[in-house]
Amino acid sequence: MHATPQDLSPERVAELLAAGEVDLIDVREPYERAAGYIEGSRHIQLGELSAAAVDGTRPVVFVCRVGGRSAFATQAFRRAGRDAYNLEGGMMEWVRRGLPIAPDGGHVADH
Repeated sequence: MHATPQDLSPERVAELLAAGEVDLIDVREPYERAAGYIEGSRHIQLGELSAAAVDGTRPVVFVCRVGGRSAFATQAFRRAGRDAYNLEGGMMEWVRRGLPIAPDGGHVADH
């Protein structure tokens, strides 16, 4: 998958999340979320995602396992006029770059 202007690197998302400048929405399935997630993210499955469910006052970043589902959510929100971004490479890239996931001992579940 090639990066697009709406893709943000895991490191950039970590910085923005720590500063409270974005909402990070995990669009994966419940079993994927239970296996491991990014601390500070909210879980809204892709099939249940709506603009009303996401605060519109800050930019939103979507995350899934490898970036496909979250890219879909990003494009839908952008078409609706929202400031939305995709976490480049998803949870797999986040972990590959050594960024932490919760709970302790968590992992990225197979899709």
